[in-house]
Amino acid sequence: MAERKHRPLGSSNLSESKKCPFCPVKDREILAAHPLAAAITDSFPLTRGHALVVPRRHVASLFDLTPDERLAILELLDQTKAVLDAQYAPDGYNIGINDGEAAGQTVMHLHVHVIPRYAGDADDPRGGVRWIFPKKADYWNK
Repeated sequence: MAERKHRPLGSSNLSESKKCPFCPVKDREILAAHPLAAAITDSFPLTRGHALVVPRRHVASLFDLTPDERLAILELLDQTKAVLDAQYAPDGYNIGINDGEAAGQTVMHLHVHVIPRYAGDADDPRGGVRWIFPKKADYWNK
């Protein structure tokens, strides 16, 4: 297996990273930090506390992360939940990744959505992320 080198954020594709809203991660947005990743507030939040966990290296796909970057992302998910629990006391969470254009990814820098959920914020939250395909989402009625 070829060893991957850690490069500073944006060095893998300078022109792409110059257009990237996550390059570099801005200090004022950081909720939790790790040398390889950061948790930041979402600029267009779906709910109070909506956050993103992003690798510091400019990389588009979860499947292109190094093992250390994956561990950093997982650690930050726990830390982000703790921060959001303390600040907003949500009733649940949706955690999601849009990986690739066919999956709806529009910013080609991996970001893991951490979306706090609150009782009553949706008429019927059953199915959660399954609603990307509305005709298939309510399997319990079939």
